Amino acid sequence: MKYKVVAFDWDGTLVDSVDHIVRSMKQAAAKMSLDELPDERVRNIVGLGMTEAIQTLYATLADQDVDVFRSHYGEAFFATEVGARDLFPHVNIVLEQLSERGVRLAVATGKSRRGLDIALKSTGLQQYFSIERCADETKSKPHPLMLNQIMSELGVQPHEMLMVGDTDFDMEMAQRAGVDRMGVSFGAQPRARLEKYQPIVVVDSLNELAKHLMG
Repeated sequence: MKYKVVAFDWDGTLVDSVDHIVRSMKQAAAKMSLDELPDERVRNIVGLGMTEAIQTLYATLADQDVDVFRSHYGEAFFATEVGARDLFPHVNIVLEQLSERGVRLAVATGKSRRGLDIALKSTGLQQYFSIERCADETKSKPHPLMLNQIMSELGVQPHEMLMVGDTDFDMEMAQRAGVDRMGVSFGAQPRARLEKYQPIVVVDSLNELAKHLMG
């Protein structure tokens, strides 16, 4: 294996949760009587930290209203559990194969720590990951800090790490960190958005990802 560490985004990469995020964001906006935005516009913020996502969609909101929005979003999102049934096909198999090859796995996500901890437990994926970084404990994507922290913690250099994600935030973060990147076409953003950041490949399934990495 070329890479000692593979870092995965969460929503839209490992878990088919983008539509649920969009619905939850729109429910939170409706509770605050904010303008209803098109689904595509809301999809474009998936991957950012929640505060950054809200401020991107509703730039004039005061800080206290951003906090209220976050609360409404959390109520809507956690009202329905996102669990093992929502994993993209073959997630467990691919993570198991990489682990058996000695690759250390990480999560780099725009989710909150609370949200990721719940998701790790509900999906049963916590066993695979050596380290996770969330937007509320570091800087939001596309800032490279969370990848730099993962590399520092695991003692690897940029050329020894791969970032896998479904948004241009993932691709830009990896590019800024000097890390190779692989896009997935089945998440929040279309292939063309990812290809602007020169990923080594954009795959259409996790099986294809595994074949590319392991031959």
